[in-house]
Amino acid sequence: MSDGSDADAIRQSAVPAPRGAELPLPPAAVPGGPHDGDIADGLEETYWSVYDGAASKATVGQILARLPRIVRQIGRLAWTADRTATLAVVVLQLASAAMTAFGLMASVAVLRELFAEGPTPDRVRAAAPQLLIVVGFLAARTLLEAGVAVAQARVTPKIRTALETEFLTLTAHVRLEVVDDADWHDEAYRANDRGLFYARQIVGQVISLAAALLGLVGTAGVLGVLHPALLPLLLLSVLPVGAAAVRTARARFHSFKRWNTLQRRVRVFSWLLLERDAAAELRSDTAQGALLEEHRRLTTRIAEEDTRLGVSSAGLTLAGRAVGGIGTGITYTALGAMLIAGWLPLAAGAGAVLAIQAAQSSLTRLVDISHLVYEHAMWVDDLLAFQERCRDLQPRRSGLPAPETVKTIALEDVSFTYPGKATPALNAISMTLHAGQTVAFVGVNGSGKSTCARLLAGLYEPQDGGTVRWDGLNVLDMDAESLQARVGCVLQDPVRFPFSALANLTVSRGTLTEADPQRALDAARASGAEQVIAGLPGRWEALLSKRFRGGQELSAGQWAKVAVARGLYKNAPVLLLDEPTASMDPRAEHAVYEAVLRDNPRPDQITVLISHRLASVVACDRIFVFNGGRITESGTHQELMDLRGEYADMFTLQADGYRTEAGEVA
Repeated sequence: MSDGSDADAIRQSAVPAPRGAELPLPPAAVPGGPHDGDIADGLEETYWSVYDGAASKATVGQILARLPRIVRQIGRLAWTADRTATLAVVVLQLASAAMTAFGLMASVAVLRELFAEGPTPDRVRAAAPQLLIVVGFLAARTLLEAGVAVAQARVTPKIRTALETEFLTLTAHVRLEVVDDADWHDEAYRANDRGLFYARQIVGQVISLAAALLGLVGTAGVLGVLHPALLPLLLLSVLPVGAAAVRTARARFHSFKRWNTLQRRVRVFSWLLLERDAAAELRSDTAQGALLEEHRRLTTRIAEEDTRLGVSSAGLTLAGRAVGGIGTGITYTALGAMLIAGWLPLAAGAGAVLAIQAAQSSLTRLVDISHLVYEHAMWVDDLLAFQERCRDLQPRRSGLPAPETVKTIALEDVSFTYPGKATPALNAISMTLHAGQTVAFVGVNGSGKSTCARLLAGLYEPQDGGTVRWDGLNVLDMDAESLQARVGCVLQDPVRFPFSALANLTVSRGTLTEADPQRALDAARASGAEQVIAGLPGRWEALLSKRFRGGQELSAGQWAKVAVARGLYKNAPVLLLDEPTASMDPRAEHAVYEAVLRDNPRPDQITVLISHRLASVVACDRIFVFNGGRITESGTHQELMDLRGEYADMFTLQADGYRTEAGEVA
């Protein structure tokens, strides 16, 4: 065994820690997750769990106070989606409730005949017509409920479709700087995942809520007709049941929120075990066993927690039913006393028992559904509020259309700061670009190159009084989308549209189904995508996604060629190339630059190239050097090399990397 000299050598050769940041030795063992206390602690609340469990915290008064507004809100959505179906739901639901009440009254009439004096066969025959009436009312109620279901089936999908269409339309068009805001992203995904989901469910829940409420009112009305003194007995019977239902519903919602949170911790390990990007390193480190052991420990704790919550919920339900049973017993005792005292005939007493049981069932349903509607309505409110916010974040829909050609684009004292950032990404920059020019933006990461390009494209708008002018016309006076349609953008990480190869080009002109064949072929040839597409089964019609049967998967370099072809196919007066060849091999990169920048210069197009590989910008007509949001140098390649400034230093540094110490090419 070696002595301590090896450890001393390691300590002496280690990189020294920064001052004030000395790190002590780590412990010999550390848990993979919390072992004590609530294993749900330590997780950030996710965007999709904001309102989970809200019903478990709300009081009965809060729920009851909010229900009318919720019903009105859902009613407005349904009325807008389909007035006929909405009206049918309301009318048929009221009629169904009436049939329930009439059926109960008819049942009392049947009991009256059965409990009358005389031979049993005579009493049964006398009750037969009333029994047929009961059957008729029940059949009518069944038909009416079927009608409600049909009308609901008509209106619910229309509400969902209308909300989803509006949601996607609004979010797809908000200004780009809004999309860069992480908080907006959370709101958008929350509205999509939860708001749209519960918007579909809540219509049926509100209908069920109305049915339970009308059923409760109907039975109360029947009892009032039988004898007014029965109404206090109804309250005595149903209030304990309602209180138990409230407590049970709250416990269930609280349990669901905890279960949801606990499952998230387990999914952390499940995702790592299933994640494709982690698969290679997981196997290389032989870490599967460690993750599985932690997964097993957590699932055991969760099972114990589930059992505890289940036992607690069962006890609460038992207690509620016991209290409710006492109330029901008192009710039936009082009802018996009324029968003995002669206040009620026996048939009316039997009918009262049926009505009280129906009322208890309706109240329990009412409580459960009220909690659901209360919580789910928060998600729908969230969706509607988000949509309203997005309406204020739309680009300009009015103004002059952007010109189809442009001779000069001038930036004058343009600044831009991203949402949530204190330091401006661009700080009072000015430049003038001319048609026929190829211009390069260079600089370190975060220097403002891409931000400036997006301002040129109309994706961002200048701030603090700066202006961007196309042939002297302020872009703020133009329709925003018409301006964006005049700029072709090719980005470093292009969208991999799961469409056909041809649609991946035509989408740049706003269509997936119509193409200019010659323009598509020319763009594919100039970008190097011609060979990529020619090698695909089906060629132009090949689907570029493994999500489809027979779909093809391209490499990053092949996608880059398709993206360049897409930008060229747009045939816009301004072409922005933002690190378009970063994933291409050197031969393909050289071919693209030769074809796009040198072989086919367009006198009517302004081409802007953003690149870290400075060899590609040497032939550009003008090079702008960005640093800290400002333009620090500009000129041709030779002018900037003669200046011996920042550009010359960067170019020399890159060039030296391709040479050996002897000056030969590596």
